[in-house]
Amino acid sequence: MKKLFTLCIIYQNPMVLLGMKKRGFGLGRWNGFGGKVQNGETIENAANRELKEEAGIEAKFLEKVGIIDFEFENNPEILQVHIFKTEDFFGELKESEEMKPQWWHIDKIPFKEMWPDDIYWMPLFLNGKKFKGRFFFGESDVILEQELLEVNEI
Repeated sequence: MKKLFTLCIIYQNPMVLLGMKKRGFGLGRWNGFGGKVQNGETIENAANRELKEEAGIEAKFLEKVGIIDFEFENNPEILQVHIFKTEDFFGELKESEEMKPQWWHIDKIPFKEMWPDDIYWMPLFLNGKKFKGRFFFGESDVILEQELLEVNEI
């Protein structure tokens, strides 16, 4: 069974906006902004809603750049994450109960404090590529299997 999720990263070269997850799944990790797609909601609408809820901002334009399926050992659910990039936003960037936003220079992205798959797909993201992939995690979020392909369109 697949569950749909969104992930949105603001990229204003050479800076990316990430958020420190303050609660729930991914606690203590830097990540993009996103979450579950709700019933009756488009994936794009979910991406913007999550961005507003977690960081107080809205994207002027969302570009879908990736789709990654995440699987976890001993869990039959597949988390399908639709990854978006945007440069421009409106609203006032602010910390929420869930996320603490912070700008990072692309040379200083804190990969050791992020999900272990990010170091594989983030270079494609930063280089304007589109991609599809799958990551299978074991205990302690160790990557047991991975596939990552650059694609022409999503």
